[in-house]
Amino acid sequence: METRRAEAFSDGVFAVAITVLVFDLLPIGAGIGGGLGHVLLKEWPKYAAYVVSFLTIGIVWLNHHTLMAHLRQVSRMLLVLNLVLMMCVVAVPFPTALVAEHLTEHTGGGTAAAVTYGLVMVAMSVAFSLMWLYLGLHADEVARQPDFQPSVRTTIRFSGGLVAYVVATLVALVSPGGAVALYGAIAVYYLFEHLPDPTAAPGSAPDSRSAPGSSPGSASGPGSRPGPRP
Repeated sequence: METRRAEAFSDGVFAVAITVLVFDLLPIGAGIGGGLGHVLLKEWPKYAAYVVSFLTIGIVWLNHHTLMAHLRQVSRMLLVLNLVLMMCVVAVPFPTALVAEHLTEHTGGGTAAAVTYGLVMVAMSVAFSLMWLYLGLHADEVARQPDFQPSVRTTIRFSGGLVAYVVATLVALVSPGGAVALYGAIAVYYLFEHLPDPTAAPGSAPDSRSAPGSSPGSASGPGSRPGPRP
């Protein structure tokens, strides 16, 4: 199957999920006759939850776009993994609303909300990492460059968020606010490019299997001289 249908479906899910996030902010200040400034300041957990989730979904969309650019076509298994990823993405507004409403509670509500948020992030990270690993293991079937193979360094950098989300979820058991800060830090980490450029030539890409010093379309080594020109 061509990638454009999977991309179109995914973009629709991203658009819906990231738009729903703002719904928690709309009731703030509604029907308040006075003291609006105090009300706005009091609702800071909702702003924090909104910013962290908006950045997270936005960064996932950016990396998803890069990953899809590496594909020539999508297999059924890759579609299933993408479907699981989209299920997690569209679920993000749910724990976001929990964090926004219960973060400052001292009765355990904040802990439950932050842990739920972390579990959704862990599931999303697992799905995304599996998609990347599948691309490397089945490059000859789905990749634009049939000889493409992600380096171990790239895979660790890209999948490192999974470990970070697990740690942040454990932190949520003792400090919900600290966990939310870590979730935001992970989103900032993924603002930086951790995947190879899909437009790079096979011989110049650091994650390709081409021999060092060789150039695309040439079998000559680094020390060979060009043949005589006509």
